[in-house]
Amino acid sequence: MTKITAAITAIGKYVPDDILSNEMLEKMVDTNDEWIFSRTGIRERRILKGEGKGTSFMAIKATQNLIEKSKLDPAEIEIVIVSTATPDMQAAVTAAFVASEIGAVNAFGFDLEAACSSFLYGMSVAAKYIESGRYKKILLIGADKCSSMIDYTDRATCIIFGDGAGAVLFEPNFEGLGLQDEYLRSDGAGRDFLQVKASGSMYPVTKEAIDKRENFVYQDGKTVFKNAVFNMADVAVKILKRNNLTKKDVNWLAAHQANRRIIEATANRIKLESSKVMMNIEHYGNTTSATLPLLLADYETQLKKGDTIIFAAFGGGFTWGSIYFKWAYNS
Repeated sequence: MTKITAAITAIGKYVPDDILSNEMLEKMVDTNDEWIFSRTGIRERRILKGEGKGTSFMAIKATQNLIEKSKLDPAEIEIVIVSTATPDMQAAVTAAFVASEIGAVNAFGFDLEAACSSFLYGMSVAAKYIESGRYKKILLIGADKCSSMIDYTDRATCIIFGDGAGAVLFEPNFEGLGLQDEYLRSDGAGRDFLQVKASGSMYPVTKEAIDKRENFVYQDGKTVFKNAVFNMADVAVKILKRNNLTKKDVNWLAAHQANRRIIEATANRIKLESSKVMMNIEHYGNTTSATLPLLLADYETQLKKGDTIIFAAFGGGFTWGSIYFKWAYNS
């Protein structure tokens, strides 16, 4: 029997219309465009506005874009996975709502949360379902409304994050394309350095917590930056060595868009020229779970069948990893 691999066969994206530029942030906190761009590589980010609009709104829009482009019948989708750090609400699965709204009447859905590594981990999960031979069409969405957990009086975090969503369809491949290998890691000792304290079962949201602004993101920037630089680069090197790949074998690096300096450090560790590094952080900021699928959507027309892509991500928790992937189609 021919080996089944899990390939991406379609992509969709959605980013909100409203733009929050560095110039606009200058009027909100003590910062400026030059300072933000030199340290992060970000010029602007998208913000989802409107009452009752959450992560599911963007996930649905991204999926509708995928469906329209690929002519996919939603009834053929068997699983919907929403990778996110900002589900619509607790105890009610965002993916189930998304599946219903897009017409995926034959699918079951669940959310996957691993902070900024959520989509990377989701790729692993989706691939395993495909490789099992039981499922043929799996929708994986990376979506986050980061603005819902940002304190726009905190200049350390409000400059970084934006909102957005990307969706991909995984299907079986019999040409050896798709996910080739993965190297995924986590370390729970890192959770104190990047978190929203008052949001879970340990520290429920209370009036006191809100008064302390504990319902917003806290980040120890120096510690997170240091760990992200080391670990993203380290796993990228390891995945190359384990598969006997050199920089000449790599067509693209798709790294989590958290900070331009982290992305460049990862590329430098594997000695990859800048022309092979996917980058869109300037326009979107850090969209958490959405950065990797948004990269694929923005670079889709440049991707060629058989291209080798190295994915790398790092997120709160800490979570991180790298995936070796072969692209399956020409757009």
